[in-house]
Amino acid sequence: MKIAYQGVAGSYSESCAKKMYPNCETLPCKTFDECFERSSQDNSIKSLIPESNKTTGNIGVEYLIFKYRLNIYAEHFFPINHNLLGIKGSNLSDIKDVYSHAQALSQSSSFIKKKKLIENVRADTAGSAKYVAEAKDKTKAAIASNLSAEIYGLKILQENVQDDKDNVTRFLLLGKDIFQPDFSDQSYITSILFKLKSKPAALYSALSGFAINGVNMSKLQSFPEKNSFSSYFFLCDIDGHIESPKIKNSLEELGLHCQDMHVLGVYKSDKFREK
Repeated sequence: MKIAYQGVAGSYSESCAKKMYPNCETLPCKTFDECFERSSQDNSIKSLIPESNKTTGNIGVEYLIFKYRLNIYAEHFFPINHNLLGIKGSNLSDIKDVYSHAQALSQSSSFIKKKKLIENVRADTAGSAKYVAEAKDKTKAAIASNLSAEIYGLKILQENVQDDKDNVTRFLLLGKDIFQPDFSDQSYITSILFKLKSKPAALYSALSGFAINGVNMSKLQSFPEKNSFSSYFFLCDIDGHIESPKIKNSLEELGLHCQDMHVLGVYKSDKFREK
């Protein structure tokens, strides 16, 4: 399997890909848009995209999910353990500047403040590690993964610098071809994208079918349609398989209130949800 991910070698996305799909070939991309583009053009390439983080919330890829409407094959909740990485020969007391992605810096804010480090935002965590390795400056460090330390020959000055020691990011595996697992007694998630008709209490009416049928909605997120402040799309995760009678009935009711509705995927629920 070929898996595209945003960032350079050593990113958390690549770490997740290698753990979940040990035999995969990973393909680095400069942007999330490039990941989606490659998967939309080549059905042999899947994309592994971070969707949300336990600590800092949504990553901000909703507009790409809407734009490309790739099929979701799986979700993975992957632990994000941030490490402070410096060049060999450096010590924690030497560090003055810390480099990383904005999310990683935010997730490690207590440590950064305690050590009185100067934050420097960069495009991604692994790229920050690469920059520090190339700078060869004992006063500079990156917040990144263990894999980044191995790849760029850096020293781990401090492990687990994130504020939340149970820091977890939800990743989605997406691709061009439509596929859904057969309906069985396992736990599933059905993800949908919908746009409501313009009428009073539209959202209330649209969601009533889920309540009537006893369907749990684990995620509901709105975002504006391009060039509009009055028209919104909604991303929704529902507990259950689309072939389940109660899910079918709920989606039929929802469809009556929608201008546009698209099933993004049906996939097994990650066991992390059971914790």
